[in-house]
Amino acid sequence: MAALMLLAAALGVWWFLEILDGRWSGVDETVIEHIAEQAGRPARDPLIHTDHGDILLFICLVAGAAGGFVAGYQYRRLFGEKSEVGQA
Repeated sequence: MAALMLLAAALGVWWFLEILDGRWSGVDETVIEHIAEQAGRPARDPLIHTDHGDILLFICLVAGAAGGFVAGYQYRRLFGEKSEVGQA
């Protein structure tokens, strides 16, 4: 029964996406560009193009490595010292 429900949900999602036919537009296109045009400032290209190659993946990798380094360096502050049971 669960497999049939999962299959029906997957087919429903597939059908919904086929109906849309790639007409999804992001916040940049629908909101920000519209407001910028109303203010008299045309849209321009971004400073960092994250859609070329794996630059977005690299940025996430660097951010994760930096966060991991900071968390590892501050491990004792974050999680406290281990206390020995039975010692005074």
